[in-house]
Amino acid sequence: MLALAKGDLPLSARLESHLARCLDCRACEKACPSYVSYGQALDSVRALIEDSRTPSARGLPKTVAMLQRLVQKPGGVRMLGRILRLYQLSGLQKLLRASRVLHLFGLTQLDANLPRLLPQNIFAEIYPAHKQPQGRVIIFTGCLTPLTDQQTLLSSIRLLNRLGYEVHLPPKQGCCGALHLHNGQLEKATEFMRRNIEAFGSGTDAILCAASGCTATLNEYAKYLEDNIPAVQFSSRVMDINQFLAGITWPSNIGFRPLAKRIAVHDPCTLTNVLRQEDKPYALLSRIPGAEIIALPGNSVCCGAAGTYHLTQSQIARQLRAPKIEYLKQLAPDILVTANPGCATFLAAGIREAKLAIEVMHPVVVLEKQLQETGIK
Repeated sequence: MLALAKGDLPLSARLESHLARCLDCRACEKACPSYVSYGQALDSVRALIEDSRTPSARGLPKTVAMLQRLVQKPGGVRMLGRILRLYQLSGLQKLLRASRVLHLFGLTQLDANLPRLLPQNIFAEIYPAHKQPQGRVIIFTGCLTPLTDQQTLLSSIRLLNRLGYEVHLPPKQGCCGALHLHNGQLEKATEFMRRNIEAFGSGTDAILCAASGCTATLNEYAKYLEDNIPAVQFSSRVMDINQFLAGITWPSNIGFRPLAKRIAVHDPCTLTNVLRQEDKPYALLSRIPGAEIIALPGNSVCCGAAGTYHLTQSQIARQLRAPKIEYLKQLAPDILVTANPGCATFLAAGIREAKLAIEVMHPVVVLEKQLQETGIK
């Protein structure tokens, strides 16, 4: 990367392919004794490559370009959600999967990862706390999570309300910027960053995110923005929701119903290598009586989702996912939890393909399902 930036190494198809195949999982960054910011370096060199192209030579895979256009308009995401839900309910999805239409348009991988969609929910701006207020928090919803993982957002709001927190959802928030940042479009990514900093204001309330990939990007805004004082202040408020829940004092009258099930935990790379909060889901789930909590073997290796990697490098991504599916066959858990929706959809697609009876959930969904109030105050 340094040689390319200095002009000592010419850009070639081989070099570009080598860099494109990096997962950006940042396991090397976590292990590096010199604290090299590898993630930022990779984003920068991908931006350098993108800027060096002639306009006619630029262009991402169709699916990635489509997603990038989509996240720029939240209204478009909602409309797409309605269309895709109709696509699933009408039986058209099964029909097209049986034909070669999806393959011809390059949509096979995107369709395979599409989860069963819920009816589109219009979120309110404020959700009042139940009973005695403990404080106020703000939720970063992300751009695609309301479409693909609405259940996690709803469970997060309900859980926080029952714990005594008033929940705010700023209406002008948007994509965290990762979709453009990691594909070499730094200028567009910084537009999203500035927009979010403005949308969330200059208060001190914690900004919680239930997608570790988004949280990792939100935490690093100052690395990419020149006017980094507002970015530093913004990022200092950002927390993964598991981290927040594990760090607060829970009301004495809040407990959990027993759950006699085996729960396998997948550690997303962003939660482990960037946020360094991989222990928090285990701490939270251990509160549930009767639940057997086990780490998914091979958690130190990326599952292959890696943002849009499973779309741009689908063969390698599937190779990385295959051992995870084999481990799940051996462990036979009832539930697989992961703190990143991108990992969840990719792993769930592999689970469906292998015909395994395993539910895939965010830790918060499991917690909210089992939550109960007692008479103890």
